Amino acid sequence: MIAQIESTLRRWRRYFSRSEWLARLLKLSFHQGDPDERGLVLIQIDGLAHEQLQKAMANGKMPFIKRLLEREHYHLEHLYSGVPATTPAVQAEIFYGVKTAVPAFGFFSGDTGQMMRMYEPYAADCVERKLAATGHRPLLKDGSCYVSVFRAGSDAKEAHFCSSSRGWGPALSEAGWLSIVLMILASLWGLIRTIGLLLVELVLSLVDFFRGLVQGQDFIRELMFIPTRLAITILTRELSTLGVKIDIARGVPIIFINLLGYDEQAHRRGPSSKFAHWTLKGIDDTVARIWRAAQRSFRRHYDVWIYSDHGQEDSQSYEAIHGRPLAEAVSSALSSLNPESETLSSAGQRGVQLQRVRLFGGQWIQKLFPVDEPEVGKPGSPLALSAMGPLGLLYNLELHDRSQVEVARFLVKKTGVPLVLYRSKLVSNSGLLKSTGVSAEASLKAFGWWRDTPVELPRDADKVLGKAHPFAAEAAVDLVNLCHHPDAGDFVFCGWSAGSQSVSFAIESGSHGGSGPNETHAFALMPQDIPAPNRQRGHWRPMDIRQAALDFLYGKPKITSVSANYTTRKIRVMTYNVHICRGIDGKLSPRRIARVIARYAPDIVALQEVDVQRQRTGGVDQVVQISELLAMEFHFQPAIHLEEERYGDAILSRLPITLIKKDILPGPAPQSRQFGHAEPRGALWVEVQCNGAKLQILNTHLGLNKAERLRQVDALVSTDWLCNERCQQPRILLGDFNAMPGSAEYRRLRRHLLDAQLQLPQHQPQGTFFSRLPKTRIDHVFIDGGFKVIGVQVPRNELTRMASDHLPLVVDLEVPATDSPQPGENSQF
Repeated sequence: MIAQIESTLRRWRRYFSRSEWLARLLKLSFHQGDPDERGLVLIQIDGLAHEQLQKAMANGKMPFIKRLLEREHYHLEHLYSGVPATTPAVQAEIFYGVKTAVPAFGFFSGDTGQMMRMYEPYAADCVERKLAATGHRPLLKDGSCYVSVFRAGSDAKEAHFCSSSRGWGPALSEAGWLSIVLMILASLWGLIRTIGLLLVELVLSLVDFFRGLVQGQDFIRELMFIPTRLAITILTRELSTLGVKIDIARGVPIIFINLLGYDEQAHRRGPSSKFAHWTLKGIDDTVARIWRAAQRSFRRHYDVWIYSDHGQEDSQSYEAIHGRPLAEAVSSALSSLNPESETLSSAGQRGVQLQRVRLFGGQWIQKLFPVDEPEVGKPGSPLALSAMGPLGLLYNLELHDRSQVEVARFLVKKTGVPLVLYRSKLVSNSGLLKSTGVSAEASLKAFGWWRDTPVELPRDADKVLGKAHPFAAEAAVDLVNLCHHPDAGDFVFCGWSAGSQSVSFAIESGSHGGSGPNETHAFALMPQDIPAPNRQRGHWRPMDIRQAALDFLYGKPKITSVSANYTTRKIRVMTYNVHICRGIDGKLSPRRIARVIARYAPDIVALQEVDVQRQRTGGVDQVVQISELLAMEFHFQPAIHLEEERYGDAILSRLPITLIKKDILPGPAPQSRQFGHAEPRGALWVEVQCNGAKLQILNTHLGLNKAERLRQVDALVSTDWLCNERCQQPRILLGDFNAMPGSAEYRRLRRHLLDAQLQLPQHQPQGTFFSRLPKTRIDHVFIDGGFKVIGVQVPRNELTRMASDHLPLVVDLEVPATDSPQPGENSQF
C-alpha cells in the first residue's frame, strides 16, 4: 500500500515536472523505449586534481561527493590524464579513443599554416574532422553535450556552449516568443535562484578585485575577471545544468557536461587557493542536482559518472621569474646562436602565439556572445612559438650546421627553461597517425637537454620526471608521443621537471598541459560495480572511461560484483524481498535488483517475491535474468504455479549448490480462509559447499496472518526441514518472515537458531521495511551457534530505497570448522 502511494505520487510529479514541460515547449524529442534501458551522464569537473578533491571533501567543500562515497557505494579512483594534460587531448581520448590527438591547447598546424587555439570553432572543427576520420565510434552519438571542446557525434542541436557551437544550440533560438515566455514562467524559481547567485558572486568578485589591487595585481587583468567569473562560475553552469536536467527528462542515452569554474579560477589564484576551492561548493551542488534528476528519471535507468580531465600545478610565471616573456628569451637566444636567422619578432604575427596573460574563461564568453570565425589563411612556414601553460612548442627553426642536441642545450642555458625535448630527424614519421595524433609505438624515442645533461626518453623517465611521480613511466611515453606529433614543432619547452617548481609561460598561478605529477593526476568517481577495465595497472586513464562507457551502454548486459576479499572460511549472505522487481518508482527492473546485489557481493542470496514468465511483469524469467547478470547458480521454488506463470522464492550462489528440498508450507486454518484468498507460501532448502563444509541454506517467505505464520514456523522446525537428520550441519534460515522481534513466531524460531543481527557486538539491529522509512524488522537471518557474525549491514541509499519496498539484509559470517559440534540445540536464549 505504501509503495503504491509513493509510486502514484511519483507519476503525478512527472506530470508536473518543469523539465518535461520545458522539453515539450522546445519541441524536443523523447525516448519512447523500455524505461529500464541504460543511460549515462558524464560529469567532468575541469582541472580538479585527485589531491585537491580530497582536500575539498575534508574541508567540507564537497559534501555531496563525500556522501556518494560513504552512502551511495561509489569508489574513488586515480586517473592519469595523459600528456599533454589538457582538456582537448583528454576529451579526444574519451570521445574518440585517440591518444595525444593534439600536442597542446594551442599549436601551429602544418596543414593550414595557422595557429590553432582549441576554443575556436575552426580549430575544434579541424581536429574533430580528423578524429572522425579514424572510424572510431564517437562516444556521444545520439547524445548531448554541454561546454565541450568536441561534439563527439552529438547532433548540432544537442551541442551547447561548445567550441563548435554557439550558445544554447538551435533549439532555443528556433523557439517562438510564446514558448520562451512560458519557459521563463516555468523556470521562475530557477531564474530567481540564478539571479541571486549572480548577485552574491558579483559582491564576492568585487571584494576580490580590490584585494587583488592591494596585493599589486594588474588592474586590467583583475577587472576582466569580474564578468568572466560571473559567466563561468554561475551563468554557464546554471544554464547547462538546466539543459542536462531537461535531457534526462527526455531520456537522452548519453549526456556530457563540463563544469569549468574551478579550473578557470585555479589558473588565477592557484589550485589550492581558498579562492578556487570556494567554487567547488557550487559545483558540488550542481552534481547533486544532476544526480538526483538522474535517479528520478522515468525514461531510462541512468548512471552518473564523475571525473576530472586533469589537475593543475601551483606555478610561477616565466615572466615573473626572468623579467621577460619566453618569446623574447627565445628570440634573443636564436639571435646569439645565429645572427642571420629569422627571429620571432621578425617572423611577423602570422602563426606566432604567446599567451602572456591568460584570458580566464574568454573562450566561453565568446560562446555566449559569438563572433564570426576567422578566415583560413594560406599555409606557410613562419618561425613560430606557441606557449600556453607549462608547455611551449617551437616551429620551423632552421638548424643550419648545428645539431639538435646543441640547440637544445643552448636554449636551456639561455632561456632558463629546465627541459627542452626534440625528436630525432633520423626517426621516420611513417608510424604516425598524422591525421589524428600518434600511435604509441615502443620504438619511438625523444631526446633533449635537461639542466646540464642530455637525456633520452622514455629511458630517463625517473631522472627527468622523478621517482616520486605517480605515472612516470606512462608520462615519459606520452612525452615521446607528443614530440613525434606532426604538429608538435621542432623543439618542446617543458616548464616542469623533477626537482624544480612548475613554470608557466602564461601569467597565471595555476597551470596544466605538461607532465607534472599533479596536472596529470586526475580522479574518477564511479559506481562500485563499474570496475576498472585494466585492474593490473592500478589506475584509470581516459581510454578506460571510454571503454567502460561503451561496455555499459552497448555491451552485453553483465553486472560485475566487487570481491569481498574474504578468506574461504568466511561467507557473506543476503536476504532480499525484491517485490517482483518493481521499484518504488513503478519501474520493473530485474537489472536494478542485480545491481543492488552486485554492489554488496554476497556469496549466497535468498530472494523473495520473484516472478517467472508472468504477464504482469512482461513475461520475463526474473530469476534467470538476475542470475545471468551476476553469473551465479540458482534454484527456484514456485509458491504459485499457473500454467507457465510462476511466482516464489529463489536462492542464488557463487559456491557449488545442490537442491535438497522445495515445497509448499501449510496455509491458514480452514476457518480463516473465509475472509479472503490466502497466498500460498513455500520454502527452499539447498546445500552449499564452502571449503569442505556443507552449509544448509533455507529460504522462506511466511504469510501475513499470525496463525498462518505459526503453522508455517512449526513446519519449518519439524523433521521435514530444520530438524531433519540431514539438516544437522551448519544451518542458515533466512527470508521475509513478516514477523517482528517479540512475536510468538519469532520467539519460536529463536528456540532453535540465533538472530544474526543480535550476535554482533555493539550493533544496533536495523529495520528493512518499508524501504523509504525502514522502521520494521521483518526480514531476518537465523544461524546456528557455530557461526561467528563478523558484519551486518542494511544498505540504505538511493538505489536500495528505490529498487524495492524492502531493503536487503547482508550478514558476514565465519564458517565453523567441519569437525566442530553443531550447537543449535545447546544455544542459550
